[in-house]
Amino acid sequence: MRLRYDIVDVFTDRPFAGNQLAVVHGAEDLSTAQCLAIAREFNFSETTFPAAPVNGNEYATRIFTPAAEIPFAGHPTLGTAWVLREQGLLTATEATQVCGAGRIGLCLGDDLVELAATPRDLLGPLPEEAAVSLLRGIGLDGADLDGPVWVAGSGLTFVHLPVRADAVARAVPTSRPIAQHVAGVSGLADLRDPLEGIYVHHLAEGAGELAVRARMLDPTLAALEDPATGSAAAGLGMALVASGRLPDGGVYTIAQGVEMGRPSRLRGHVRAEGGRAVECRVGGAVQPVASGEIRVPSPHSGLGTTSTGRSENSSTCRVTVPTNG
Repeated sequence: MRLRYDIVDVFTDRPFAGNQLAVVHGAEDLSTAQCLAIAREFNFSETTFPAAPVNGNEYATRIFTPAAEIPFAGHPTLGTAWVLREQGLLTATEATQVCGAGRIGLCLGDDLVELAATPRDLLGPLPEEAAVSLLRGIGLDGADLDGPVWVAGSGLTFVHLPVRADAVARAVPTSRPIAQHVAGVSGLADLRDPLEGIYVHHLAEGAGELAVRARMLDPTLAALEDPATGSAAAGLGMALVASGRLPDGGVYTIAQGVEMGRPSRLRGHVRAEGGRAVECRVGGAVQPVASGEIRVPSPHSGLGTTSTGRSENSSTCRVTVPTNG
């Protein structure tokens, strides 16, 4: 059995940058174990499995990392919607994705795709000892801290750690689970969504908006770092409102992925009422990279391994060849 797939790069204006995503079509009847095996075969940070048919401009999708299914993520949401539009399955400028975190609104423009997420988790500011533990865990110290630390998310939750400008590049990925760094902080048990990683960032005033340099460090990822993280960008908007940097809401742009050689650009817009975020919008561009077919594992094959030990997850594809620059 073979299924079609597309590979796109999200949050970038050129291929072979941003964050990679595989979108696998026609997988409605696959088991969770089969979807997970395919996600492991691609080994991107996420792979999505949109369900057919698309009902008007609403569709359902499952999102998998190579380790597990997750309720929501930013670049898979934008990339999946972009692919479905390119195939003519989404025809309006607005659409809705149904995923584990609920219904996610989407706006599909000519150049950008934007999601609208509802705030779900907000905790903070964290006590000083937790902030220092987080800093030490990524190779920094207390002198590098540049503001209050918040835990925030809208489908996936992150620790938002503001640091001095030079500290962003000096940070090193931690191999310890994030929960160990914040153990004992009151309220962690009440989080609605998984605590995913540390969003290390520096804020600078841009031309009428906040300019952010960020890295997302996550010990559960194979590379320990993510080049572009839309869900963290949404949570950052919540933290910016709560910390008083954008008390009435506003726009911010994020540069991420530089240290990984996959530069990315994300645009956030948080709406606030009464000093609290009520909607987080994150957008970016999407670039096609490859398409093809993948053979999926039989439900009885031991998740893709035959009795001879050969993998049944083989694929053929067409790939965009990068040009200089």
